Amino acid sequence: MKVSVRKIAGPWSTGYVLDKHMLQSIYQGDDANGRPQFSSTRSEVGEAVFLLKYRGDASKAEPLATAIAQHVWPLLSRVDLIVPMPASTARRQQPVTLVAEALGRRVQVPVFNQLLLKVPPTLPLKDLTSKAEKMKALAGSFRVFDQIATPGIWNVLLLDDLYDSGASMESACQALRQYGKVGVTQVVALTWKQRA
Repeated sequence: MKVSVRKIAGPWSTGYVLDKHMLQSIYQGDDANGRPQFSSTRSEVGEAVFLLKYRGDASKAEPLATAIAQHVWPLLSRVDLIVPMPASTARRQQPVTLVAEALGRRVQVPVFNQLLLKVPPTLPLKDLTSKAEKMKALAGSFRVFDQIATPGIWNVLLLDDLYDSGASMESACQALRQYGKVGVTQVVALTWKQRA
C-alpha cells in the first residue's frame, strides 16, 4: 500500500499519520434532494479507510495494519499495548478496532479495546469549526476503564482513523495520562483531513 507518512505534534510522545484521506474532491452540483454531490479521489489509504468504515469491507483492516507495521512501527519507541480510539458511531464492527487487532497480531502486542471509553459529546464534532470548540465539547468525554490487571507502567499506542484538528486525540491522551498504569503515549492515525 502506498503511503505518505507525516509526523504530527501534540501532547503525546510521538505521532504519525499514514496519508491524506482525500486527494481531490470536485463539487458536481446538488442531487434531487438538494444534497451536494462530489467527485472524489482518495489516496490508497483513504480509499481503504472509506471502504472499511462506510462500506463495511473488513478485508481492508489487514492491509492498513500492514502499512502501519511497515512504515510507522519502526519509527516508534517501545509499545506495550495498542488502544483503538473509541468510536463516535456504533457499528456492527468498529473499523479502528479491526485495524488495531490486525496490527496487534502482526507486531505481537496486546490490544486493549475497552481501556478507553467515550461518552459522545452533545454536539457532533463535524458541526464545530474550531479546535477550541471541539476541545470544549470533548471535555470529560473520555474515561479509562481499569482493564490492565498486571502491575507496572505501560507504553500505549493510541490508534485512530482520521486526524483533523487533533482535538479527539488530545482529549483521549489527557484521559490516558491520568491513568497511573500508562507511561509514554504515542499516536497513529490512518489518514489526515486535507484542509483547503
